[in-house]
Amino acid sequence: MELGTRDKVLLLLLWVLCFIEYEQADGLSQTKEIIDVNNGGNLGEWTTPEICPVGYVARGFSLKVESNQGIGDDTALNGIRLHCSRGNVQPLAVESESGKWGMWTTPLWCSDRSFLVAFSLRVEHSSFLDSTAANNIRFRCSDGLELEGSGLKWGEYGEWSKSCSKGICGLQTKLEKPRDSFRDDTALNDVILFCCS
Repeated sequence: MELGTRDKVLLLLLWVLCFIEYEQADGLSQTKEIIDVNNGGNLGEWTTPEICPVGYVARGFSLKVESNQGIGDDTALNGIRLHCSRGNVQPLAVESESGKWGMWTTPLWCSDRSFLVAFSLRVEHSSFLDSTAANNIRFRCSDGLELEGSGLKWGEYGEWSKSCSKGICGLQTKLEKPRDSFRDDTALNDVILFCCS
């Protein structure tokens, strides 16, 4: 049976999508170790890890942040995206599950030929009326440059994580799901990152 041009294009597109899914599913095999911090929030559940495609390394990040709500319920940091690149190939974003509130910030990038290697998390542990858990994150690049996200100012930064010698390749977030409108929401509480092997 002779395939038409449209059928060939659809078949090629399906093959490319399957290849991308395989590369991402196989991504955990390219990670060596986990780095974490000791000040993450304790609410919520760990979500599904997301890993850069094989051969990629995280060179930048962006955040999903809910601005200060005044008298309303604040959740602050809701999500983290890693922007993975390989050579001159267009960067790809990977994101473990995120909270529903806020907007994505403009990505921050390491300098040329540098990549993300370590992080520190800003966390508000408890507040009498309105807890926010994770508020912001900063990353260290392989050349020593430090990048701080555009999160909120509540809480304190903890110690830096250990460093990934070959860069960061993935993440997994700890997220509290939305509660009813009469209870306090915190959204993102903690994150772990995966080192490239």
